Amino acid sequence: MKADLHMHTTESDGRLTREELFQRAKEKGIDLISITDHDVCRHVEDNFRLAEKYGVKYIPGIELSTLEQGKNVHILGYFKSDGYQAQAMEDYYVYIKKGREDRAKQFVKNLKKYYDIDITYEDILNASNGIIARPHIAKAIKTKYPHYEHNEIFNKFIGDHTEAYVPSTELSVQEGIDLLRKHDALIVLAHPKLLKVHIHDKVLSYNYDGIEAIYGLHDTQDSTYYKDFAKRKNLLITAGSDYHGIPNDTKHKDIGDVTLEGEDLDRFLDALSH
Repeated sequence: MKADLHMHTTESDGRLTREELFQRAKEKGIDLISITDHDVCRHVEDNFRLAEKYGVKYIPGIELSTLEQGKNVHILGYFKSDGYQAQAMEDYYVYIKKGREDRAKQFVKNLKKYYDIDITYEDILNASNGIIARPHIAKAIKTKYPHYEHNEIFNKFIGDHTEAYVPSTELSVQEGIDLLRKHDALIVLAHPKLLKVHIHDKVLSYNYDGIEAIYGLHDTQDSTYYKDFAKRKNLLITAGSDYHGIPNDTKHKDIGDVTLEGEDLDRFLDALSH
């Protein structure tokens, strides 16, 4: 069995609908997926229907945006039961959506101030379908300034090292962990290599259930390091493509390029069922 446990749809910053994602997973020979849209987990019952239709097993998931010392830390949550629909989770989805809308408006101001990039909030809305994320801002910029490529826009204008950058949330790492644990989710640190160096060790010290040791931007040395770390800490090992489906995006992989199999998958599924 092959599992891809990290991917996004048009519900956040992916380019495929939920059904198109199931279709692609089927075409790529993936047996099990988790849709982990940013800061939202809805339409779960319909996803189970699509899973049955396409013969691809499905786990409800989410990718929470949290902060450590003002820097992004993404935490994957895999729900064991129906905690995703608890009122506190629904309140969070609404809260973060409003926060991301306010963030996008500040990005518009900052882009004009620091880089003379002239886009509007409406341009960003037109590029999005639900939760607004930076790929939507990048798409709005590329529509107005087509000579820039997707990765270039992140590197020059909207990455977290740029003057225009605006943090996505005020939720701390510990608050994100607490929220997921309260609502019956397995908690996995996403793509640890992407952590800023000065927060790396502190972020790894939190109480997760697992770590995404197998990731598209991890080389063999990275994967070995994080697998060894997981074994020392008795953590689950997970893997995911972080699929977005954005053209010319080299930071994320295609569905099935990064998979979890064998004993690591068995351990993950066993933990999910208890």
